[in-house]
Amino acid sequence: MEEIVALYDDAGRPSGSAPRSRVRAENLRHGTTGILVFDSAGRIYVHRRTPVKDVYPGLRDFCAGGVLLAGESPDDGAAREAFEELGVHGVALRPVGVRAYADARTRFVCFQYVCTYDGAVVHQPEEVASGEWMAPADLLAAVAADPADFVPDSVELALHLVSAGGGSGQDSSDESAARRIDG
Repeated sequence: MEEIVALYDDAGRPSGSAPRSRVRAENLRHGTTGILVFDSAGRIYVHRRTPVKDVYPGLRDFCAGGVLLAGESPDDGAAREAFEELGVHGVALRPVGVRAYADARTRFVCFQYVCTYDGAVVHQPEEVASGEWMAPADLLAAVAADPADFVPDSVELALHLVSAGGGSGQDSSDESAARRIDG
C-alpha cells in the first residue's frame, strides 16, 4: 500500500494529504523530519542512501528522517524515522527548528531534531547502504571538499547544526522540550 503523505502550505501548516507518488510527481510541499544523531563523544552519524531512494539516491546524509504521514505529528514522525532508518531508540529527540526547502526535485517543511545516542546503529536496508560516526570538523571538511556527494537539503538546512554541535547535541534534562522515543 502506498504511503499517504502530509501536505503543508507555504506558511508551514498542514494543508491536506496525497499519495507519495503524487507528491513526488507534482513536487508538492509536504512535511518531513530531519534528525541529527550525535554520540556522547560529540560525533555525528553519517550514512549513505541506497541507490533505490526516490530522492537523492546514493548520496551521503547526516540527517535521518523522512516524510510525515497523513495525520502524523512531527514528534511521532521523527521517532518513527529515527528508529526505522537507524534503530535509534530509548533517547530523547530535542526539537531545534522548523525550516523550509525547495528545489527541482522536492519541496518540504522540515521539523528538525537532535539526539545523543550511544546504542547500536541498525540500518534499514532499503534506505541506508552504509554509515559511520564522524567528528563534526571531519564532516564539515568532507562537505567542503565534495558537496555534490551530500544530500543538498541536509547541507542547506542542517549544516549549521553540525557546526554548532547540534545545539550541543546533548539531550536536555528538560523532558518538556524533548520527545523521548522507545523502540
